[in-house]
Amino acid sequence: MLVRISVLLLSLANATVALAAQAEAPTAVAQPVPAQQAAGGAPVAPTPAAGTPAAATTPAKVDPRVEISSRIPGTKPDELRATPIPNIYELTRGSEIAYVTTDGKYAISGDLFDIPKNDDLTEDHRRDLRVQQIGSIPESQMVIFGPKDPKYTVTVFTDVDCAYCRQLHSQIADYNRLGIRVRYLFYPRTGPNTESWTKAEAVWCSDNRNDALTRAKLGQPVKAKNCGETPVARTYAMGRDFGLQGTPAIVAANGTMFPGYLPPNDLLQELKKAQRQ
Repeated sequence: MLVRISVLLLSLANATVALAAQAEAPTAVAQPVPAQQAAGGAPVAPTPAAGTPAAATTPAKVDPRVEISSRIPGTKPDELRATPIPNIYELTRGSEIAYVTTDGKYAISGDLFDIPKNDDLTEDHRRDLRVQQIGSIPESQMVIFGPKDPKYTVTVFTDVDCAYCRQLHSQIADYNRLGIRVRYLFYPRTGPNTESWTKAEAVWCSDNRNDALTRAKLGQPVKAKNCGETPVARTYAMGRDFGLQGTPAIVAANGTMFPGYLPPNDLLQELKKAQRQ
């Protein structure tokens, strides 16, 4: 995540260089026009020429986001939104968030807190972004283990070879018994063209994905014919966009992310807390 934030801040720094170049360009200075004076010294408005409207039309108000984005190359207005702090806007690219000044000269990396409410406003937005992005993946592209009437649903980024992922899956019946429905997304930590990636695709291409995933997590070989494009690349890219540092990464229905393994009862308690947020 730090690398991604650094890239975002670097693009903002490049914008500052462009602004400096603009500042060096000569600017025409308008000369003041003396006001006409009536008898007794009272100012008199100049008489409009024939055919000229009596009053100038009020210019349309420009969206501040348009002005800010014009000062930061590569930025779109819909990537910006106002914050409670005057002259500070939030800039979102993917799931990465930074803050910029309205003049486009400065960027701030870090979370924004509402101190009286003890509320992390940046993390609130990250939760919303996670919900949106996970919601873009149909459940037909997930491997799901769940009870008949679940009370909670979590989405878990998993690696077939990850020890803690295997620990979590070994207790899948206990999670389900507590009313927790688990939706798996593949996140082979070693990346493309590795053994873990190949195993993930083999699981996906199996006739019974649930059984194949269980066998793979037990260390058993899973053989399957190539079935063409799989969702592994897409979910791996999403995990990287989320800034995952490891697996399992558990995401609650409201977007709260729990990085790492949680035993069934501990996860249940965390989900109850998340439900109140």
